[in-house]
Amino acid sequence: MFVWVKWLSWVELGIFSLLILFWLVPGFDTETMVFGWAHGLGFVILCIVIWVACGRRETPYTLLAATLTPVGPVGSVIGIELIERRGWGVAESPQRVAESP
Repeated sequence: MFVWVKWLSWVELGIFSLLILFWLVPGFDTETMVFGWAHGLGFVILCIVIWVACGRRETPYTLLAATLTPVGPVGSVIGIELIERRGWGVAESPQRVAESP
């Protein structure tokens, strides 16, 4: 499920970036509306998928908190990178503790 969270976070970040672009450039009212709706629905779906993954203990709740910040999908992508690169929010499993010297 973490793979889906990661994939959806990047897709939502792309949609959010295009929304910001079309919103800033004048004359793209229809595109702004379409990407606004896509971002709104995509963000709700992303939050639900992360919530389910948290319930299954595949992601920490801090990822859900990072996603719910005002920056939205940027927070989820940063949170995922911190989890993958530094192991933040991931508890040591008993098996990993037993294997370490």
